[in-house]
Amino acid sequence: MTSYKLNSENLSKFADSAAIPTYDRADVKVGIVHIGIGGFHRAHEAYYTDQLLHEDGNKDWGICGIALLDFDQKIYNTLKNQDGLYTLIVKELDGTLTKTIVGSIVEYLFAPENPIAVIEKMAHSDIKIITLTITEGGYNYNEATKRFDFENPLIQHDLENPAAPKTIFGYLTQALKSRKEQKLKGLAIQSCDNVQGNGHMIQDMLLSYVEKAEPSLLDWIKKNVSFPNSMVDRITPATNQSDITELINNSGIDDAWPVVCEPFKQWVIEDDFVAQRPAWENVGAQFVPDVVPYEKMKLSLLNAGHSVLGILGALKGYATIDEAVHDPAISQFLSLYMDVEVTPVLGNLEGVDLKNYKHSLIQRFGNIYIKDQIDRICSETSAKLPIFILPTVNAQLNENSSVKLAAFVIAAWAIYSLGTDENGKDLVIKDALADTLHEKALEAKVEPKQFLTIESVFGDLKNSEPFVNAYTESYHNIIKHGIEKCVVDLNSKVLNKIK
Repeated sequence: MTSYKLNSENLSKFADSAAIPTYDRADVKVGIVHIGIGGFHRAHEAYYTDQLLHEDGNKDWGICGIALLDFDQKIYNTLKNQDGLYTLIVKELDGTLTKTIVGSIVEYLFAPENPIAVIEKMAHSDIKIITLTITEGGYNYNEATKRFDFENPLIQHDLENPAAPKTIFGYLTQALKSRKEQKLKGLAIQSCDNVQGNGHMIQDMLLSYVEKAEPSLLDWIKKNVSFPNSMVDRITPATNQSDITELINNSGIDDAWPVVCEPFKQWVIEDDFVAQRPAWENVGAQFVPDVVPYEKMKLSLLNAGHSVLGILGALKGYATIDEAVHDPAISQFLSLYMDVEVTPVLGNLEGVDLKNYKHSLIQRFGNIYIKDQIDRICSETSAKLPIFILPTVNAQLNENSSVKLAAFVIAAWAIYSLGTDENGKDLVIKDALADTLHEKALEAKVEPKQFLTIESVFGDLKNSEPFVNAYTESYHNIIKHGIEKCVVDLNSKVLNKIK
């Protein structure tokens, strides 16, 4: 099959191979600035917005994608060379591929190359919403102090160099300052990250920064900026070279960085926008007065479930999440964790069929065509567990209830942090705290509790006797018997207890 580079000039050539934008992208005005134009944003918000742009009267909601960090240059160059176009490949459960060329990103900027241009774009009167996918670690929140981390060298740089920031907080502060000086209206800053109360989190962290950087701006932000919470859900693995090659060979679309994802998608948004907003509800999003029940369910079940499968699967030597969930013992462990330790602390989830949701997660994790890499799921675990698993642990401890399954996962993570799986193969550990994790993992070989002394991750969990006992027992058992036997034995003990 003849292939063509994906760009505006060649777009019509792909009409028989994929759904393509039928709206005139030249008529689309940028109304949204998005920070972090990685795979998840392009599988989620950018896709919803593309679908909305197909409707009449919705041409004010194009996206300007901001590549914020130095290592984001590749995605910036890709989008620039492809006129912002990319292919979204949905891998259905039966193995078929649904392909859509998404056109909602109509502008793109590389922040390290031109910080002033980014600040000016955020401050432009057309911009009504700034959305974020900056990862769980991007919020600069210290779990031990429960405060903004001013010790971060990048934050110190931004305080000293306000016109050339490197963090989202420096950029937002200067953009909002410019809007105030121009006497422009406010806007909404909307997180799309897997953080509970993500709107509250970005609000609290930004105001903490502004209080030190530009204290005279505080009142204006409080009166003119809203921070809607949201819950976002779509499994989006890293794109492999095989995805790129298959797209070229079967569809003739030469896309340097397509996005692959599962068919399931959900976006629940708190309807708290000080300016105009897109009618995303017309294309499947849900606007609700309170996002908390939805996000708590998703973070504690889906995101935590991913981490459980990733950590246990990594030690066993599996490479992908579907391999882990098709291991009967690990799958049963995950189901027990969700039923015994998570469900009791979720509270009232009015209108949610929780049993069906948990069942659907096992199916989604098991999609053999997604091939979500375990090393991707395990990356930045030090930022993920305080959000996905430790709230469940703390809630269970407050009720004097079981934490054996969660403690087992954290013991497995301590052993994982030594850097090899049970077959002696090196593990790829991508984590901002990689050195600290490895150091504490080595200390844990002598005294397992030492791993729990990483306060920025565990807070004061090391002082909980019930948790430490469960964790220590699991640690010794895994070292002695291996992950497989321990999972089987623990499953049996939990099942016998709940019968």
